[in-house]
Amino acid sequence: MTMTATCHCGATKIQAAEPPRQAKECNCTFCARTGAVWGYFKPDQLVFVSQDEERTYSASGLNRHHFCGRCGMQTWGDSPDWASAYNADGSPKEGFTAGTVPEQRIYGVNLRLVDDLDWSGIQVEKMDGRNSW
Repeated sequence: MTMTATCHCGATKIQAAEPPRQAKECNCTFCARTGAVWGYFKPDQLVFVSQDEERTYSASGLNRHHFCGRCGMQTWGDSPDWASAYNADGSPKEGFTAGTVPEQRIYGVNLRLVDDLDWSGIQVEKMDGRNSW
């Protein structure tokens, strides 16, 4: 079942072959304000059908937040694959040290932009980004 995330005005459409089984809801100062729930995908797992007038914001240069330049919806983000090096509480995973920036990137799609998404099959993990990083 193809999953399509669409901004409010329809200028941005992103497709994945299927919805993720897990997602993350972060309370950092950015994510808490947008209300996004992030489904993560490897870059080759997404098809960007349209991205008219897309805008990008980055407070750090590492994490890039993309949004529709017409309606303002937070559509997707790309960042280092933090989950590959850090636990949900911000502590480094075995084999990594604090301050490690993973080389691989991961794409997060705002699942709130998917009409009729069946949330029952998605485990949403609460992330404490406000206090962890």
